[in-house]
Amino acid sequence: MTNENIAQTFALVGDWVTIPEIAQALDLKVTRVHNLISDGTLIALRDPETNVRKVPALFMNGSRVLESLKGTLAVLKDSGFSDEEAIVWLYTSDESLPGRPIDALIDGRKTEIRRRAQALAW
Repeated sequence: MTNENIAQTFALVGDWVTIPEIAQALDLKVTRVHNLISDGTLIALRDPETNVRKVPALFMNGSRVLESLKGTLAVLKDSGFSDEEAIVWLYTSDESLPGRPIDALIDGRKTEIRRRAQALAW
């Protein structure tokens, strides 16, 4: 994972939030947000410009973590995806959906997205 690849991932996603911003939105301590990252509820990457860990903004739904995210991230991890690869897959447009997997998750289509993610492992 090169800095150039990470920079491209940051550009693809666009909107990111920091761990303290998530802690404030969820009314949690920062250490608890670190636990959410450790347990796979969220994933974070280091911003190549600031070296600060950030989470894609769409992973949050107001004052909650996007409900269907944790299970989807688990399927992608089980399929061999790194955190960066999972983010890129979620944010890359798929004509057969149509749209991006992250948008389908936001729209409540988690079963279809998880099925597609599982198929990637084969």
